[in-house]
Amino acid sequence: MPYIRTTVSKELTDEKKESIKAKLGQAIALIPGKSESWLMLAFEDNMNMYFRGEGNEDYAYLEVSLFGKTSDAAYDRLTAALSEIINEELGINRENIYIKYEEADHWGWNGNNF
Repeated sequence: MPYIRTTVSKELTDEKKESIKAKLGQAIALIPGKSESWLMLAFEDNMNMYFRGEGNEDYAYLEVSLFGKTSDAAYDRLTAALSEIINEELGINRENIYIKYEEADHWGWNGNNF
């Protein structure tokens, strides 16, 4: 039950969204027990974003929500992979990418809770 929201300052074409979607689907498997078959994604592009008081570069902010918990090592692997995906696909420098993780004890789906 992972969810990844990707917010970027750049415009995303449909082709770019598809490419990023496929790579995020592979990357989520770095978290034990998670797979693309349960992954939900959202993309927000063309956002006015500022970092260090400036808005003259491209930026990305990713929010990753998980049902349950995982290890610091798994988060380290996922952070490296997500940063690489955004850098490769969009040319955004890794130093301009923030990733936030949230672990949920309760997750609803299909009218019920896990």
